Amino acid sequence: MLTEELQESITSLQVKKEILVAAPADIVFETILEQPPMEGHPLDLKLEPWVGGRWFRDLGNKSGHLWGHVQVIKPPKLLELCGPMMMSYPALSHVQYRLTETSGGTKIELTHQAMGLLRQDHRDGVGKGWQMMLDSVKKVAESKKK
Repeated sequence: MLTEELQESITSLQVKKEILVAAPADIVFETILEQPPMEGHPLDLKLEPWVGGRWFRDLGNKSGHLWGHVQVIKPPKLLELCGPMMMSYPALSHVQYRLTETSGGTKIELTHQAMGLLRQDHRDGVGKGWQMMLDSVKKVAESKKK
C-alpha cells in the first residue's frame, strides 16, 4: 500500500513534438533506428529494431543503462518504445514516433508519456532532450537524402 507521502510524489508528464524533415520516410525511419548522437550530448544510444528489442545506453565494457524496449515497429511509419527511459527509479514511459510523408518530406510526431516518481529535473528537461534528438535525426536524414 502506498503511503500518503509517496502518493503525493507520483506524477505524470506528456511531451509532444513535431518536426518536418526534408527526406523520404524510409530514410527518416532508418535514421531514427540508428540513434544519431545529439550535438554536445554523447549518449551512445543503441536500438535493436525488432519487437522486444532493447533501447539502451551503451557505456562499453558490458556496462550501460536500459532505457526501454521496442513495443511496436512498423517501418517506415511507426515506432513505439516503453520502459524507464533515463529514469533509474520507479517510472514507466511510452514513446511514439509517428511518421507521415508530406509534399515537403516527412513529418515526425513524437509523443512521450510517463508516470511514476518523476524527478523534477527530468520533468523539466525531457522536452528539450526530445527536441535535441529530433534535430539530430533531421540533420542526419537530410544529409543522406536520395
